[in-house]
Amino acid sequence: MAVKIRLKRMGKIRAPYYRIVVADSRTKRDGRVIEEIGKYHPTEEPSFIEVDSERAQYWLGVGAQPSEQVAAILKLTGDWGRFKGDADAVSTVKTKAPKESFVADEKKKPVLVPKSEKPAKAEPAEAPAEAADDAETTEA
Repeated sequence: MAVKIRLKRMGKIRAPYYRIVVADSRTKRDGRVIEEIGKYHPTEEPSFIEVDSERAQYWLGVGAQPSEQVAAILKLTGDWGRFKGDADAVSTVKTKAPKESFVADEKKKPVLVPKSEKPAKAEPAEAPAEAADDAETTEA
């Protein structure tokens, strides 16, 4: 059985994302797979690439042939170099910078007043409850 490492297309029209899968070469592009070993989202900036290196090394070692696109991804992640014997192969995948946490300006006046500072209005809340009790007793 010829085994290929290739991309399985998912997502919507004009918004694709892919899973890097190991499949029999005779199956459909999005058909039954043996194992999923990674993800690839080309529409993000920079592209999101995640590969399980241990599983990729295993499948390359047992003879699975990567497609052209997957071979390029494996070269970026450094897995192809490690498979070929280069122990110093490193990942050159660009990663997204972490989001900065939001900090409110201390100088500006807050729009919302905390509950502890609001005046308590306990008397009007009790009055409708008493009126409801009176209404029930008059009906009975």
